[in-house]
Amino acid sequence: MLTKKQWKHFLDEMDRMFPEAHCELVHDNPFELTIATLLSAQCTDVLVNKVTKTLFQKYKTPHDYLAVPLEELQQDIRSIGLYRNKAKNIQLLCMKLLTEFQGEIPANREALVSLPGVGRKTANVVLSVAFDIPAMAVDTHVERVSKRLGLCRWKDSVLEVEETIMKKTPIEKWSKAHHQIIFFGRYHCKAQNPGCGECPLLSDCREGQKRLKKGLVKA
Repeated sequence: MLTKKQWKHFLDEMDRMFPEAHCELVHDNPFELTIATLLSAQCTDVLVNKVTKTLFQKYKTPHDYLAVPLEELQQDIRSIGLYRNKAKNIQLLCMKLLTEFQGEIPANREALVSLPGVGRKTANVVLSVAFDIPAMAVDTHVERVSKRLGLCRWKDSVLEVEETIMKKTPIEKWSKAHHQIIFFGRYHCKAQNPGCGECPLLSDCREGQKRLKKGLVKA
């Protein structure tokens, strides 16, 4: 397992590699970010942004999503995986916002996860990006990178990964580190064919050293 000093070095390198890392889901307010993040489950940000470009022109408020038949909303997001379930959750979410939260996205994790279709990851994204509240959202990239580097164990749950990263990362760096880890995983330490050969973390990376020994990476 990595020490705090080693992890700090890794974060410093990611900061050098991706100083402008940011949330790539296009949105103008907390409501749009919540909808976009809900849609992004098991889907790429690129596809979500393609769909929301027109979706957010048609639907501005929770009332708008409830003013159309479910089938119409399904068609509007049809190109996104699990679109039927996501459309249903969007309408249920909008209904709950209107009945319990005055139509506004709450800046509270407990309240956020009570919304249909909003899990802990989505809640953490909204808290961090929309409300600037320190949080660490663990998606597939964050989980993969933290385990490959040896910060977390392969058997660790998503919640355990989140807790480990928060414990070893200064709270004021959580939001920035979250985006930089995602960029590192999305554009460098990819699921398939990670860039180990050009990686500045290779000498201390658990996965990179394994690949080096197997001859998959040039020293």
